[in-house]
Amino acid sequence: MSDDWGRERPQPTAVGAPRRGMSRTERARASRNNRRRRTVTALSITALIVVVVGAVFLGSRMWHGLFGTGDDYTGAGVADVIVEVHNGDSTTAIGQALQEKGVVATSRAFVDAASGNSAISAIQPGFYKVRTEIPAADAVKRLADPKSRVGLMVIPEGRQLDDTADVRTNAVTDGIFSLISKATCVSLDGTEQCVGGDSLKDAASSGEPSALSIPQWAVEPIKAVGDDHRRIEGLIAPGTWNVDPSASAMEILSELIAASVAQYEANGLLAAGAAEGMSPYEILTVASLVQKESMPDDFAKVARVIYNRLIAADHRRLEFDSTVNYSLDRQEVATTDGDRARDTPWNTYVREGLPATPICSPGLPALAAAEHPEPGDWLYFVTVDLQGTTLFTRDYQQHLANIEVAQRNGVLDSAR
Repeated sequence: MSDDWGRERPQPTAVGAPRRGMSRTERARASRNNRRRRTVTALSITALIVVVVGAVFLGSRMWHGLFGTGDDYTGAGVADVIVEVHNGDSTTAIGQALQEKGVVATSRAFVDAASGNSAISAIQPGFYKVRTEIPAADAVKRLADPKSRVGLMVIPEGRQLDDTADVRTNAVTDGIFSLISKATCVSLDGTEQCVGGDSLKDAASSGEPSALSIPQWAVEPIKAVGDDHRRIEGLIAPGTWNVDPSASAMEILSELIAASVAQYEANGLLAAGAAEGMSPYEILTVASLVQKESMPDDFAKVARVIYNRLIAADHRRLEFDSTVNYSLDRQEVATTDGDRARDTPWNTYVREGLPATPICSPGLPALAAAEHPEPGDWLYFVTVDLQGTTLFTRDYQQHLANIEVAQRNGVLDSAR
């Protein structure tokens, strides 16, 4: 045996703080803390799962809303509805509009049904009557049918707001208000509805300039006319228009005036008056007189006569029969002495200068003539035959001789 056996052995050295046993309270507190940590972790995981699921659900809804799922309606539909196709709309855009109106179940179904359909790819902007909740193929068929289009209107050049009657034949020509009213007539679920002419007149006479989209250059002149519905005369341009049958009278007039003003201004109306020292509204009024008083070949000459008479040193009145006819809502080549004596804001036999408003909706050729009149010193003109031959002169005696020619040819016969 070794002699070291009986020697005292070295004790192990402790590392760190001395350990001691945990009390019962401390062990309970530690247990609670562990459970709390496990609970927080579980809740965090649950919340993350909810967020992920919600994001997937929302994304799915957005995807289905934008691109469709292939779902489709069946049956003959529920109710008639008006849908607008805008200029430049793609097939997808049309499908989305139909989906928003409840016509098709998904835009994708419509796009699929319209694939290769030349009528849809060439569809014109405008308003169409369809039904809600119909198969996409049925929606394609309805939009491709010309009979489904509603609200299409053509305003001829020289038309005025009110209906006019021909003195010789008593034939009535629809005014712009009547044209609008007829364009809005549509049968929805078997009931015909129209925006009436009286509603349009009320809106024209009572609407605030801003509500009617009156341009700033026309605000003061129309205010001067008061509450007469003719105050918006000339502000709706001739041409082909689409009107929304489901819109109010005010909304329809506002849309037409805004689009017409944009067209006028794009063709140089704002700058046209500078050469003649006139406002855009006055140029528009001159153009309306040109439209009513002459044939297109003579537009520029008639415009020059108007300007020459307006600036004449002896303050010559225009004395146009068209301005007499205007407030009487009639068409007549030669007016009577009694009619010419009527004191109205438009009658240029009793009123110096231009009439209070334009007397019709002038076309672009008449506007171009008013903006760029032909050079000349003419002060008078008269149409001398039924073919529309018009003679121009500066000499009053020659003008009287020309009038006699017209009378012999039956042009100036009032038929009354």
